Amino acid sequence: MSADASAEGTSWKISLPCTRAEAEAIDAGGEIAIDAVLMTTEVVLDDAEAWRLDAYVEQEPDAAMLAAIVALVPGAAGTTPAIERLDDEDWVTLSQAGLEPLTVGRFFVHTGGMTPPPGARSFHIAAGRAFGTGHHETTSGCLAMLDSMADLRFGNVIDVGTGTGLLAFAAAHLWPAASVVATDIDPVAIDVTRENAATNGVAGIELIVADGALADTIVAAGPYDLVIANILAGPLVSMAPELAAIADANATILLAGLLETQRDAVTAAYAECGCMVEAVDRRGDWSVLRLAAGAERYIPTAPFDPKGRDGWALDI
Repeated sequence: MSADASAEGTSWKISLPCTRAEAEAIDAGGEIAIDAVLMTTEVVLDDAEAWRLDAYVEQEPDAAMLAAIVALVPGAAGTTPAIERLDDEDWVTLSQAGLEPLTVGRFFVHTGGMTPPPGARSFHIAAGRAFGTGHHETTSGCLAMLDSMADLRFGNVIDVGTGTGLLAFAAAHLWPAASVVATDIDPVAIDVTRENAATNGVAGIELIVADGALADTIVAAGPYDLVIANILAGPLVSMAPELAAIADANATILLAGLLETQRDAVTAAYAECGCMVEAVDRRGDWSVLRLAAGAERYIPTAPFDPKGRDGWALDI
């Protein structure tokens, strides 16, 4: 915040409705060049259409600033932005909301300038660049599940829909001798993962831009004895055959991004592929599932159906 803004003790918040797809594009960063702090919020749990963009600025927004912010959310065309004047205390509180450091098992996740507890593996994941800072129940639940599996042995790991790369980094720390692949449909997320890997001293992870697990490079690097997919219930159901197909016999499959009310639909889809639930970590309305693949590798008997995964922002 500028000295003038601090002296005046005011800042401004501009709010607009948006979709999850728009929120993901904003949070991934890209070429956005607006002098504002941008934050996106899920208004209705697991509703891809019910999100909100809040833009925090140091001066009263003019027409050009408002037009630039409105342009970020095409779905809100015709909606008048809500503009709120904030005092300095509100600015500090709101701009730092949700960014407290997080300790999960042996992992310490922070957004910068934090001292980790003794013995913890620290990961600096900048907020606002891509999904997966660890603060959402699905990501923290996956970290906890991975931490609980530390005594197991894995040699070939894939993180599908890697976001910031956090779960891939955790796997690489737990199993340093393993080959680790991180994929995402969004090229920006892969760029962010590459930056985060450098920041956190994580080397050797193969990064692939891909739609799910269908890319030849992903199949060629398989089969995998640990498959991680923290996305949404709709894509998880649709992708069940292809994720099961890249899993080795008796592999572990870690699934997240689903509500407890969606658990049955997700587990049924994987049961059809010979994968059975071994453990569930429920966190509020969300569930993280650990599944075991069948004793024989799954071979799909029909073409993959892309329904339910378009943009990775649809849900069931």
